[in-house]
Amino acid sequence: MIAAPAFLPGTVSSSSARLPKLLVVVWLLLVFNTLGSQGGELLIPIPRSLVQVVTMGAGMLAFALALVLNPTARIRPSAYVFLLTLLLVGTIAGSVPLTAGWGSAFRCFRFSVFVATLWLITPWMTQALALLRTHVRVLIFVLIPVAAGLVISPGTAMPASNDGRLSGTLWPIPAPQVGMYGAIVAGLLVLMWINRHTDARSVGLVGVPAVLILVLSHTRTAMLGLVVGLVVAVLSLLLTSERARRTFMIAAGIVAVGFVPLGPVVQVWLLRGQDAEALNNLTGRTKVWDALLAAPRTWFQELFGTGLSNKSFNGLPIDSSWLAVYHEQGFLGLTMVVLFLLTLLLVAISRQPSPTRAYALFLITYVLVASYTEVGLGDASPYLIILFVAASLLTVVPQRTDDRERNAGRVSRDVQAQ
Repeated sequence: MIAAPAFLPGTVSSSSARLPKLLVVVWLLLVFNTLGSQGGELLIPIPRSLVQVVTMGAGMLAFALALVLNPTARIRPSAYVFLLTLLLVGTIAGSVPLTAGWGSAFRCFRFSVFVATLWLITPWMTQALALLRTHVRVLIFVLIPVAAGLVISPGTAMPASNDGRLSGTLWPIPAPQVGMYGAIVAGLLVLMWINRHTDARSVGLVGVPAVLILVLSHTRTAMLGLVVGLVVAVLSLLLTSERARRTFMIAAGIVAVGFVPLGPVVQVWLLRGQDAEALNNLTGRTKVWDALLAAPRTWFQELFGTGLSNKSFNGLPIDSSWLAVYHEQGFLGLTMVVLFLLTLLLVAISRQPSPTRAYALFLITYVLVASYTEVGLGDASPYLIILFVAASLLTVVPQRTDDRERNAGRVSRDVQAQ
């Protein structure tokens, strides 16, 4: 159902080299380390404690292999990873009182291993397109068992107990994470096709099933992130890409023509069987948010937070990166998150239009949209991995158009002289 896309040669030579095979394994383990441990129904029940041990072991193995790959611990300066390190330091300080129990110490250790692994692979950040291709292929690899579970047992993959939302049945990947992976794969493949980094066949064989997986997961945040991220990325290419302009006009026409007949279908999908009140309070999220903000805190907790936890408050999920960071890492954590997001945004905006800039803008925009109702900006998570890819893409400074033309003219003169 899903096949690895065949990418065409990249336009930015400094980022199109192949990554070491060991680094691909490290990246796969990093992604696996951030998979959820609590999904829907499983075809073969797996104890949650075993799932957590396996995912934690994947993180440790990723770090060990990164050390093998980079034994001298040679690193490349990265403002994003540096700010993540500062966030980690503040998180450790906030977890010292063990307000959230010994689990906070365990999560700090996991976060430390995660950040250390990112530092060890920073020398390959300049191979941005290769890293982007690797990330897409790893996400496809993760989605394959989700699709297989859907084929083997649709009722188990989309149980009524989970409101009919598609989740992992061979491995407990929750529906929101399934939707996120589908959205990222679909969005990046569309952009790669626009930038001629992949072909239409790959978009059809991989992108269309990825969108189907997103739709079946009923993840509204992922769908919104996909749409907004694609709009921002394509708009950034309008001045330099004829294909981007043509795609934008066709998409706008389809939306205009299909708005009336497809409106009721979209509304039913968005409501997800809920009433208007549930939709307005974001499925009960706002009640948890209000209680969290009203809870008394000491000055230490205001500054450093209560320590890493399972992203819940009074037994209910927080479901907001911003409030989760405030609760667990305080204003210091919020400051670090704002700084690394703002840094990535400002660098992306300052770059001239290019494929790598468009990919980075899509990823950053997606994370910003998802951060409102999903957690993950303050701990080892798929979102921090996505932002690492975006930071890598922004390390590539494309040649200016006049520089390329001047170089082409120099080559032409040399050929004529010969």
